Amino acid sequence: MKDLGYLRNFLGIGVAYSPRGYLLSQSKYIANILEQTRLSDTRVEDSPLELNVKYSSSDGVPLPDPTLYRTLVGSLVYLTITRPDISYVVHVVSQFVVSPTTVHWAAVLCICRYLRGSQFKSLLFPSSSSLELRAYSDADWAGDPIDRKSTTGFCIFLGDSLISWKSKKQDIVSHSSTEAEYRAMTSTTTEIVWLRWLLFDMGVILSEPTSMYYDNKSAIQIAHNSVFHERTKHIEIDCHYTRHHLQHGTITLPFVSSALQIADLFMKTHSIKRFRFLIDKLSMLPTNAS
Repeated sequence: MKDLGYLRNFLGIGVAYSPRGYLLSQSKYIANILEQTRLSDTRVEDSPLELNVKYSSSDGVPLPDPTLYRTLVGSLVYLTITRPDISYVVHVVSQFVVSPTTVHWAAVLCICRYLRGSQFKSLLFPSSSSLELRAYSDADWAGDPIDRKSTTGFCIFLGDSLISWKSKKQDIVSHSSTEAEYRAMTSTTTEIVWLRWLLFDMGVILSEPTSMYYDNKSAIQIAHNSVFHERTKHIEIDCHYTRHHLQHGTITLPFVSSALQIADLFMKTHSIKRFRFLIDKLSMLPTNAS
């Protein structure tokens, strides 16, 4: 065995140390991505995609050679390991790797211009963070204009450290916003249960339930209500799973206002002001932050 000293780089992920904690970044990896794009301008974007933009497979003209598009999207997927701020937009452009068009290519370039202006952002894991597990979960009902599937978004913190997040289209079309909410709630509950088991194996005992913050009072009430009505029978399985862990003290479902729902970042695009507000909640700092 050989002592190589402090960890500085691992699989393209840079590790920096400061009195505040550990900083994980992929700034060199971003530089490689920008070099691949061969951008001729120096323009930067304040957000990765414009507000309320929607894409379909019929937009624009098909690219004559989609190889570079697929390569860049694959690189962006790997970049989301330390850049949760681009999770949703990468989820969007990933849907068109089979037949990308000029419009989809412009979206990828927009993401790259945003990365150019935020290349040195890092994910902070504070040294003084507590071991309290908390989650934010939400769903964008029928948000995809092509197939009307909903998008699940969640993020989970251990103290002030963001340790898990997801932006993913749901497998099937939901009949109601409540059904979409419960699919997101169940997905988040599954992740919480796994993380609690993982922490237990590492010797971290969580004596308190994990708070899963939700901004839909109807979904919260249904989770607490043991009676299923006609309009909720189609979501009974997801309800039972969430309710099981609610009743057994694995989770609680405190209400959070939509304005403070951090999971919104993983479901849709936002205005620049709102986008900055949300990423500030993720403990993302410049690499040279002390």
